[in-house]
Amino acid sequence: MSTEPEVQTTEEETDKSCAIKVIGWLSVGVAVAAIGIFVGRELCSRYRFNHRTPYDFYAHADGQQTGEFGMGI
Repeated sequence: MSTEPEVQTTEEETDKSCAIKVIGWLSVGVAVAAIGIFVGRELCSRYRFNHRTPYDFYAHADGQQTGEFGMGI
């Protein structure tokens, strides 16, 4: 009967090590995905910033909307 607890102990250790490996790989995968999303967002925002047209700089220059547009003085 002394051999049964040893077999159970090795099976339990194998199950625990397998579970730890799975959890470890999942956490590495989630970390890589999060870093990829962050880097992709930064690259996209930098691309949009560097490819502006001259009209983009003056798009919001007028702070107030006037209702008299095209009516004359």
